[in-house]
Amino acid sequence: MPAKLPRRKQVVAQKPSARRRSELAQELLPQLQQNCWALAGQRIGVAVSGGADSVALLLLLLEMRQKIGFVLSVVHFNHKLRGRASDGDEKFVASLATRQNLPFFVAREDMARKSARERANLEDAARRARYAYFERLVAAGKLDRVAVAHTADDQAETVLAHILRGTGLAGLAGIHPEVGCVFRPLLQVRRGDLRHYLRAGKQSWREDATNRDTKRMRARIRLKLMPVMEKQFQPAVVEHLCQLANFAREDEAWLESSAALRVFLNAKEEKGEWSISLSDLLAAHPPANQPNELGDLWRRDAPQAMSKRLIRLLVKKVKPHSGQLSAVHVNAVLRLAEQADSGKSLPLPGGVEVRRLRDSVVFRAVPSAESNRREGPPMSFCYPVKLGAKAVEVALVEQSCRLRFTVIDWPPQGRETKVTGAVLDRERIRLPLVVRNWRPGDSMQALGHQKRHKLSRLLNELGVSRWDKVWWPVLTSGEAVAWTRGLPVSSELAPSGSTRKAVVITEVPIS
Repeated sequence: MPAKLPRRKQVVAQKPSARRRSELAQELLPQLQQNCWALAGQRIGVAVSGGADSVALLLLLLEMRQKIGFVLSVVHFNHKLRGRASDGDEKFVASLATRQNLPFFVAREDMARKSARERANLEDAARRARYAYFERLVAAGKLDRVAVAHTADDQAETVLAHILRGTGLAGLAGIHPEVGCVFRPLLQVRRGDLRHYLRAGKQSWREDATNRDTKRMRARIRLKLMPVMEKQFQPAVVEHLCQLANFAREDEAWLESSAALRVFLNAKEEKGEWSISLSDLLAAHPPANQPNELGDLWRRDAPQAMSKRLIRLLVKKVKPHSGQLSAVHVNAVLRLAEQADSGKSLPLPGGVEVRRLRDSVVFRAVPSAESNRREGPPMSFCYPVKLGAKAVEVALVEQSCRLRFTVIDWPPQGRETKVTGAVLDRERIRLPLVVRNWRPGDSMQALGHQKRHKLSRLLNELGVSRWDKVWWPVLTSGEAVAWTRGLPVSSELAPSGSTRKAVVITEVPIS
């Protein structure tokens, strides 16, 4: 059972100041219009927790709705983390919505139990559940967008927290003003200004005692680190950190678009798998027609930075479920590309596998069924072939194709029909005639070869990967290999001058 947390205390605002209230709304109005965050006729939900920031956001949007013409609703998510205090927040927000004559949407979930069940970080699980609820409201057509009350102080604290934990450019970008259906119009507004605004309108709010729990890193940054930095180092530290986030976000967006363009031009998608050549992934070549000094700079600094972005983008394209891709994972993929031999593979979080395949790197999702196969005995297929007067087809679901076996008169029909498929001497075939997948130890003397070779070697020479080889179709006559895809038939079963009947093997895709 989680420890009981203190209830939120209701704070009643002091004497009003109508001038201050209208000034703040007037400052936000142009930003709302320029970013097209709330258009005339749109249904805007306001995420209200009951705290000062979200209550202020609701009242500010109420002021601006008449000038723009959007429709407001109140949205609340009860995380059930503080017992009666959480329920008190919900009642406060519901009452606020009723007083303003606004529709009220609410969801409840025991996040302590959910995060324990999923073995997830409580704060992260609560955030994901909350935003998933917003998305459901939009998907159901009840809302068009949702406004969230992150402030400039939240932005500064987030950037600082990322720096302290260790971050790259994406982490320095902090909280984004707009992601999907969510927008944040208060990222340039200080938390203190919002409280002044509420006091000016005699509007009460709820205080969350957990915000003062210095066991949490965010609370320590807010209550201990930021005041010291403002008083002893830089009074404008919040503004400067927000400016850093803006710069980082602009640069990050440009670099991501450059990486996306490179993926579009150089990566290939086939059956849900994405592949990219080693030279393109490792960005080995500088842009064309560049001066030597720029080419040198590109070779020294750009390849690895761009390669890491390409890896993250390609993983994102195939990742079937959640999983954090860290710098350690990205560097492991780079080592696989630079140093590993063809046929090596690397598992990544989120159900992704990366394969080094000759001169390419392949990114693919690993289905749960395949994961089970890896843990158990190898799967196989085996289909009997019963030759008759008419053509016989064998469906290979594993290869998404059909093999057609047609008995013809030889050589007359062979010349007339210009046979291009593999051809066996009908009289030399021994039963049982079976199509199965490749097995270790398979060998044959292919037509035109001087001696017998392992199929593994012959398929490698064809460029068949070790993963595709496991499911490669092989035709056996008796116990001997008669044919395999991509190779000539066995010399022992090939037509000769005495052949009168032949079996033609052709491959037909499954429509």
